[in-house]
Amino acid sequence: MTSRKSVINNRRPVDRKPPSGILDDVSKSIIEHLQADGRRSYAAIAKSVGLSEAAVRQRVQRLLDSDVMQIVAVTDPLQMGFTRQAMVGIRAEGELSLVADRLTAMPEVDYVVTTAGSFDLIIEVVCEDDDELLNLLSRRIRTLPGVVSTETFVYLKLNKQHYNWGTR
Repeated sequence: MTSRKSVINNRRPVDRKPPSGILDDVSKSIIEHLQADGRRSYAAIAKSVGLSEAAVRQRVQRLLDSDVMQIVAVTDPLQMGFTRQAMVGIRAEGELSLVADRLTAMPEVDYVVTTAGSFDLIIEVVCEDDDELLNLLSRRIRTLPGVVSTETFVYLKLNKQHYNWGTR
């Protein structure tokens, strides 16, 4: 079995705002270059944005330190041996943050969002197969204190998945 930590891209909470002034047009341009190719050299980026290589390195470090961005390897779960992905809508009662924290701690869960609407929480799960998904749903998610009901949306085909939002 492959270690999930090496396979799943852990997303950071989105409820924080970046420090003021960190996201000027030059920093956004640097982010766009790294979104296109996370291995692009600081020298190549510097030439494109009109800064020195050292200035680009410093800006990238500030963006990383302030959690504005991460540089990660994004994998294809299917090619890594995880053949079942699903989105799960969860209706809960009581303190939602407690349920969300318990879901966040599960290694199969790679995305947790508190929502308004039909579901209180929506999560994305990545499993090796249908048996693992069934076990996760039946024995671990539905038995959590506060979980009232779930609705599972099994992925049949991934048509689009991009991580290049937020610069313009």
